[in-house]
Order: sequence, then structure tokens, then C-alpha cells
Amino acid sequence: MTPSPAVTRRKPTALVPAAGAASAAESDADTAAASASDTVFHGIVRCLEAQTLVPGQRLVEVDLAAQFGVGRNSVREALQRLAAEGIVELLRHKGAAIRVFSLQDTLDVLDVAERMTGLLARVAVRGAGDAAQLRALKQTLQELDRADRAGDPAAFSAARRRFYRGLLEMGGNRELRRLFPAIHMPIVHAQFRLPTLQKLRLADYRRIAAAVAAGDADAADEAGRAHVRNVREAIVSARIGT
Repeated sequence: MTPSPAVTRRKPTALVPAAGAASAAESDADTAAASASDTVFHGIVRCLEAQTLVPGQRLVEVDLAAQFGVGRNSVREALQRLAAEGIVELLRHKGAAIRVFSLQDTLDVLDVAERMTGLLARVAVRGAGDAAQLRALKQTLQELDRADRAGDPAAFSAARRRFYRGLLEMGGNRELRRLFPAIHMPIVHAQFRLPTLQKLRLADYRRIAAAVAAGDADAADEAGRAHVRNVREAIVSARIGT
């Protein structure tokens, strides 16, 4: 007996939602895994910037999983990503550790940072006509000043991140926004904690902000590059003196 058209249509209709549900479940699982891995990845970078993690420090999977409230698979994925970015070293039979820079490694990073920071400041001049963005930049300088006077390096580090983020937003350059955070300055900051560097940075940030606010692209570029040169000089002088 030939099945009725109604029966023939029911079978595929029942299968479609099941396949769709499976795809949705897999997609949700992938998103959750990516989110957990991102939490660890960015959390380690923030800890490095805040200097609660330091170059050479071992990273224990079970401790990281507990700290960030994720599974160990997400921790491993984040550590692999950090290793690919050059922030973490994966040591055979020893696990992972924050990378330690040689002096040449540091100088190589600073060579790139000098040019990128100059470009960042130059491009930020695009936003010089935006009163709200200029107010935000001024407020960040005030936060940096308060943190410096309070002797609070964690608050200074957080305000420093906001300062650079503000310049990136003022410039509106998507490619620069992608590339600038990849410079390994967090390792440099954490490895070379010189007492003179915080006040040096504050003075340099004021000069960068003044040039940006004035709409002077050449002066902003030079102020950005001069800042990194000043950091380089302080680090080299300290190393020679040890």
C-alpha cells in the first residue's frame, strides 16, 4: 500500500529540528569554551600588567582553573594561545611559565613599541575635535596622577591601560587597535620595575596628551616615540649599573 503524502512529509520534518538542536548545542558549547579560554588568556595578561604575575613565574593549571573558575582544558587552551603570542613559555616536563626577556629581547620590543607608540599618538589626533574624548583623556591623566601620589602601582597600571585605550579610540584605526596590544610591553613593565619609571611615564603621558589635544600630529608622534626612548634609556642605564 502506498503511504499517504501526509506520512511521507512527517519523517523529514521530525529530523530537521533534531539536527538544528544538535548544531545549536555544539555552537553554544564552542562559545562557552572560547569564553572560558578568553577569561584565562586576558586574566593572565591583566595579572602580568598589575605585576601579580612576574616573568619566570610558574603557571600551575589547577591553580589557574580555580582562580578563574574554568576547566583545565580551557586553561590549557589559553596557555597554548599565550605561548603562541610569546607571553608564556611551555617547558617540557615543567609546565608553563611567564616568559623572561633578555636585554636584547627587551630592546627588540622597545624598537617596535617606539614606532607604534608614535603612530598611536599621531593617529589619535583625529579625535582632537571630540570634546568627550578629550575630557576622558584628561580624566585618565588625573587618575594616573592620583595613583602616582598614592603610591598605588596597581591603580597606575589600570589607568595606564585606559590612557592607551583612549588614544586608540580617538584614532579609530582598526588595524592599529588589533596590533598595538600585541606588543609585549606587559612583560617589559613587569620585568623592569624601576622606581623612576612611573614618574617618567606620567610626565611623558602628559606631553603626549597635550600634543594630541593641540591637534599637532608631528608633535604627538615625537612625544610618543620619545616616551619609549626614555623607557629604553632608563632600563639600559639600570642594567649597566647592576
